[in-house]
Amino acid sequence: MQYTFRSPDWDTYRMDYKQPFAVLEPIESEIAVVGSVLAQLVEIGMLPHAHYDESHFMAFRSFVAEQFEIPWTAITPRMQRLLWAINAIIQPQNMIAAGVFCGNTFISNAGAGVGPGAVYTARNLIGVEIKPAEAQRAERNTRRIDSSGVARVVAEDAVKVVAEFPESISLLYLDADGTDSRGKGIYLDILQAGLDRMPAGSIVLAHNSVNCAEKLSHYLDYVRDSANLRASLNVIFDVEGLEVSVK
Repeated sequence: MQYTFRSPDWDTYRMDYKQPFAVLEPIESEIAVVGSVLAQLVEIGMLPHAHYDESHFMAFRSFVAEQFEIPWTAITPRMQRLLWAINAIIQPQNMIAAGVFCGNTFISNAGAGVGPGAVYTARNLIGVEIKPAEAQRAERNTRRIDSSGVARVVAEDAVKVVAEFPESISLLYLDADGTDSRGKGIYLDILQAGLDRMPAGSIVLAHNSVNCAEKLSHYLDYVRDSANLRASLNVIFDVEGLEVSVK
């Protein structure tokens, strides 16, 4: 089943990608918008509840702002909060994030399981970045927040990493660009590489569901088909968007 969440200001809520920590709205507004998304996910049956610890999230946000090297990012404050909250609610033992650039997208997911904002103990939180230099920077950033190695970044092809991962995958985050003509279309290849190890209730998060909708058309058609995944919600609260799907 396909659903849509659309905030009234989605097309005017914009950030300067080179100022990742700039405040774009009152915190109460940010909390309310993300809370509305979570409530709809609960109503659809994609999440068990919509509760997360605000103090732990703010501890996470502050640490990343102070310690991470982020040259630019398209992850808005709303998106950062939503990614962290979904992970905090689902508490995936094994999470894989594909296409993590400098590590900001990765830690927005993994930060619920490691570091000062952690609310649970995970087994494997893996970020994948195909460009070696960016993977190294993402790994350096990750080591600042997690000394255990539970959260880690590898320089590898995400399709290969997901296909060869030996355990179940509870949450898969997609933000990769294929190095060939597929571009963002590689999302579908990554998902299909791991779908057989994703148990019922597993969550798939796909960034750029709005601004890259055309390139993601095959992926979006696939996840919105109930023959493949149980339900899918297109979250439109910034110009990038996020497709949230559940198996």
